Amino acid sequence: MSKMQVAAFIGIGANLGDAQASVQQAIQRLAQLPETILKAQSSLFLSAPVDALGDDYVNAVIELSTALSALDLLHALQELELAFGRERPYRNAPRTLDLDLLLYADQSIHTEELTLPHPRMTERAFVLLPLLQLDPFIRIPGKGAAHQFAPGVADQAIRKLA
Repeated sequence: MSKMQVAAFIGIGANLGDAQASVQQAIQRLAQLPETILKAQSSLFLSAPVDALGDDYVNAVIELSTALSALDLLHALQELELAFGRERPYRNAPRTLDLDLLLYADQSIHTEELTLPHPRMTERAFVLLPLLQLDPFIRIPGKGAAHQFAPGVADQAIRKLA
């Protein structure tokens, strides 16, 4: 009998090297995770860094259907970041690849290693706009409808890439 599949949403960003290629390659690699299927991917977006310096980011959000636990999925994301040369010299440093577990089913998790839903997802246009592109009616556990947070990020610079 197979394990139950749950929906998980992943935020993807990069602003070092060929950021667009990194994001696209990361999506392909995430689709190959064990017990995981790529269900949907947003458009690619270009956004200015938030609370950071450096080049603009290429961002996307994907929806996975996975039987991996939230923690196993988080570890897989961290391994993939390292494979792309991710370093963490300081908070909000430029990134070769940044993968954030945004939502995992309708779970709320608060441990030292993992907080779900992602604590800043409602404050970031580069997360909300691609997420809403995938599901305009998506709800964030403990917070409500994601679309209600869009006006709060309207002043953040973001544009859809061709």
